[in-house]
Amino acid sequence: MKKTLVTFALLSAFSLSAYAGDISAKLDAALKADIRTEQDTNRDRNRQPKQTLEFFGLQDDMKVIELLPGGGWYTKLLAPILKDKGEFYVAYGADRVKNNLLDKAGFEKVNVAAPTAKVNRPPGAPAYIIENADLGVKDADIVFTFRNYHNFGEQGRADMNKAAHKALKKGGIYAVVDHTRRHMQKDNDENGRRIDPVLAIKEIQAAGFELVDFSDLHYRADDELRYEVGRKTVTGNTDRWSLKFRKK
Repeated sequence: MKKTLVTFALLSAFSLSAYAGDISAKLDAALKADIRTEQDTNRDRNRQPKQTLEFFGLQDDMKVIELLPGGGWYTKLLAPILKDKGEFYVAYGADRVKNNLLDKAGFEKVNVAAPTAKVNRPPGAPAYIIENADLGVKDADIVFTFRNYHNFGEQGRADMNKAAHKALKKGGIYAVVDHTRRHMQKDNDENGRRIDPVLAIKEIQAAGFELVDFSDLHYRADDELRYEVGRKTVTGNTDRWSLKFRKK
């Protein structure tokens, strides 16, 4: 009996190792794909996508949503990994990737979620809002949002967190990365694209999530947290927090 259990454990460990290796190989291939520009690849060292996606627990058979994909930097990595076994959705502000990326070979299976949701900034308002904040997707394994949380005011962030919670299955992961602001620092001319991680934790927990882990992958000791993230002395080297939440 003991021998059988040991054999089973060894086989299970081998299976998991092979599976993890398969994910690693797929990501390596995606990182080397021709679709990625020189500007994309120049950011790899700083953004550390392989370690970041590993930290959040990405697997190739998952149902995954990327919120606010922007120019599609992460979309170009997630889509190839998920195209065979998983499901992949982009949501909120997906027009750029829809018009410039989703018609390319290898991206045919990417779905656009929440097509009626509108992300906009009202005239004179300092932050964006979400109209019709419902992703229309159920039982997702992971919802990613990379460096987007700071774009919204309090209500917009609450709406985004609520939509992510609704879209995830119980135990699903909400993966959030953003530029660091000093704790409890008020708005000023330099910190508009930074956000306090303690505030983010508080808001996301209020939406029904539990904080399960954080990563210091994007900790940057020489970012003094004083300057706008686009300044030449800071851009590409901002201190960022990476927080992993689970739907209760």
